[in-house]
Amino acid sequence: MSTHTITTQKVNFKVFRFNADEDYLPYYENYDMDVTSEEVVLDILNRIKWDHDGSFSYRRSCRHGICGACAIKVNGRSTLACKESMNDMVELFGSDLVIEPLSVKRAVKDLIIDKGDFWEKHDAIHPYLLSDVEEHPEHEHLVTPEEAEELNEADLCIQCGACHYACPVVEINEDFFGPAAFAKAYRFEADVRDDAHVSRLNELHTEKQGLWDCVKCMECAEVCPKDVNPIDKITKLHNMLFTEGVATSNVATRHAVGFKHSIAKNGVLDEGGLVLYSEGPAIVKHIPVALKMFRKGKIVPPWGITKSDNLDEIKKLVASSSTAKF
Repeated sequence: MSTHTITTQKVNFKVFRFNADEDYLPYYENYDMDVTSEEVVLDILNRIKWDHDGSFSYRRSCRHGICGACAIKVNGRSTLACKESMNDMVELFGSDLVIEPLSVKRAVKDLIIDKGDFWEKHDAIHPYLLSDVEEHPEHEHLVTPEEAEELNEADLCIQCGACHYACPVVEINEDFFGPAAFAKAYRFEADVRDDAHVSRLNELHTEKQGLWDCVKCMECAEVCPKDVNPIDKITKLHNMLFTEGVATSNVATRHAVGFKHSIAKNGVLDEGGLVLYSEGPAIVKHIPVALKMFRKGKIVPPWGITKSDNLDEIKKLVASSSTAKF
């Protein structure tokens, strides 16, 4: 019979405090606590409220990593409080932990935030099936296992907002839909029963708020507690823009196409040529940066590019993977 040993360690918690009705600025309170190896972050939040300050506020509900209500940030990393082991947090960050809401600027009371922008963007991409079905169908709409597999776990999203508020673009661009909305859009774009493929893609193609403003930082994939991997869905939506004929010529689409041309031509990326292809005459505004990149060896003249030794194989891969004309 195996025995489980419970260990204890002392941890200092620096906790964000703010009441929009009373406080002009937020502040932090410190709590020194003995933490056991059995506890998760939510246990600590509960103990702070029950043992230290009854006014401390946060959201919680299912405690099983299903509802997404308790999403917060620990040392700047978005996480579900009910899912994250304290042992893992201490091992990752040490014995000094900062607990904050998902978005400091949206804080209402302590760890509770106003998620209005999250839900507005969620609703904006029409997160439901749009299909002209008969009122009294004679049989169900069959979906093959292969077609269902195309959803790629996108339907596992619990709308916790962890990826949304970890996204650096959301932080600086209030119009950007955000990774959670894109993952939800993919869930229906990939559904064979949905008839809104082109109309929804046209909305996702809109500059400033759409797919092309994603900076590919991978943060959404890092913080998602359900392994939805939003960046993977964003990439697939990019491909759909081309295969469905929605993509129009702009800096972003030319950048994608120019990247492909550069790899097919040299087997390696020609940074200078990529910017020229993407920007066209507007490239003159990048000359100061280009000169700095040239001095650092980031940009080389066309005649100085060393082609890949496996260029023939790379060309075959590019040709086999290119399914859309642009």
